[in-house]
Amino acid sequence: MSALVDRLVAQILSLEVSLLACQARLAAATDAEALHDLRISVRRLRSLLRPLRGLPGVEQLEAAVSEVGRLTTPIRDREVLAAYLHQHGQHAAAEHRTAQLLDEYSAVAAGPELAQLFLVLDAFPRFLRASGREGLLRGLRGRIEKRLAKQWKTLGKALLDPAHDRHRLRLLIKRVRYAADAYPELDRLPAKAMRRLKAAQGALGDWHDCWQWLAQAEQQVDLRPCVALWRRTMLKAEARADQVLDQLHRDCFGR
Repeated sequence: MSALVDRLVAQILSLEVSLLACQARLAAATDAEALHDLRISVRRLRSLLRPLRGLPGVEQLEAAVSEVGRLTTPIRDREVLAAYLHQHGQHAAAEHRTAQLLDEYSAVAAGPELAQLFLVLDAFPRFLRASGREGLLRGLRGRIEKRLAKQWKTLGKALLDPAHDRHRLRLLIKRVRYAADAYPELDRLPAKAMRRLKAAQGALGDWHDCWQWLAQAEQQVDLRPCVALWRRTMLKAEARADQVLDQLHRDCFGR
């Protein structure tokens, strides 16, 4: 058990270092990937925490992680949309969406959400060690394996639904994939699973982008020149997503 706790603590400390580096990059506005990298570290931390629910300190840390995610999601969405618009010659619309990014980067770096996350994150390894001394981590490996298996089973059931919700499937796939990254020694995914999960997440991500942008275009006039292209792209992404989801289920759930 101590080896598992040691690995958890090492991952937490590594993620804390990554988050601190991202905070510094955001504050100095050194590059365009700082926010994206921050969100990747937040996502990895969330995946690490989900199987640990019920242990002391986890609820507080998950709440802090969620606040940073909530704060940065709309900013990242505008980054992605602006990059797309630049690539397709809609430069005025892109610049309109990036005009305030530098101020937002500074606000994220200096904001209370990230400060709270670091405060709770810094204390969390001590909570884990104390939980171990008090016997609260007995059976932790089995608990994690059980929760990972449950996530995989939930995904399998969702894939069987002929009227599946692509939004929900996208979230379930991300959850399974990132959990496997967080606990590679405990996950028992089939051999082809990670490749299939990555392909499915990519196809569903393309569909989700178009779906989201089309919804925005109903209210934002400068996006309307892209509507026809987004509709075509979304239909292609739907077909591709259905194909890779079928491959995922066939190869990994034995249909």
